Amino acid sequence: MSTVTRAYLDQRLAAAKRCSKEATMAGAKAAAVATVAAAVPTLASVRMLPWARAHLNPTGQALIISTVAGMAYFIVADKTILSMARRHSFDDAPEHLKNTSFH
Repeated sequence: MSTVTRAYLDQRLAAAKRCSKEATMAGAKAAAVATVAAAVPTLASVRMLPWARAHLNPTGQALIISTVAGMAYFIVADKTILSMARRHSFDDAPEHLKNTSFH
């Protein structure tokens, strides 16, 4: 059994912090875009469609927009974390596992 050094743990912790920060930024950018993309048709439909005007009060409109933003944030952040974890696990893998060719 091998021992884990303090430097190795510090390196892994720094990589995890970097990964979470990058995922947070990517999620925030996606949430901002999704907010605008959801707000424009929601607010426009409330002004133009009689059904939406009658059934979507301001709370309902805010719920639609914030749900889309929250989903975008978590989906993009999760995908970013998974892709970075996959990349880092591939980088740390032994050489015989990195050869994925079928020759």
